[in-house]
Amino acid sequence: MKCLFFMLALVYSSQPLTSSQNISNPFNIQQEKQLVEKVIHGSIGWAKHKDINLLYSIIANDTSFLEVHPDEKVVRGFEDFKKAEKFWMNPDFKAIRYEIKDLSINFSNSGDVAWFFCMLDDINEWKGRPANWENTRWTGVLEKRNGKWVIVQQHFSFASE
Repeated sequence: MKCLFFMLALVYSSQPLTSSQNISNPFNIQQEKQLVEKVIHGSIGWAKHKDINLLYSIIANDTSFLEVHPDEKVVRGFEDFKKAEKFWMNPDFKAIRYEIKDLSINFSNSGDVAWFFCMLDDINEWKGRPANWENTRWTGVLEKRNGKWVIVQQHFSFASE
């Protein structure tokens, strides 16, 4: 019996602590959900005031970033992502409004990875004409790096008729 207790204690002590198990830094799911939601909104909402610094602060600034567009375009890495800056910062591009519906956020057991799903209406203009993504399915993955949530992957798609 002592041997069994010792082996269980040894196995348990060798397991890494998850955020929810760490007494000194408990994982607060409501607080983390709010932080993740703020990042998700910021990744679209930045465009209203062209706050490119906000955008770049919430996107993974490395080669691991991945973004898939409905038109089959794939953005690989932060440097590739930055190429769209010419379009976004152009005075001919104007963000009008956006709406995120049915947002669902989940977390890994370790509490340092989150994934989400929602429906997005992103209403914009290019040279005064509509340039919208409406009823867009949007999924993404965030990672908590140095205590801060960043988007590492996102996928946008339209339902086929």
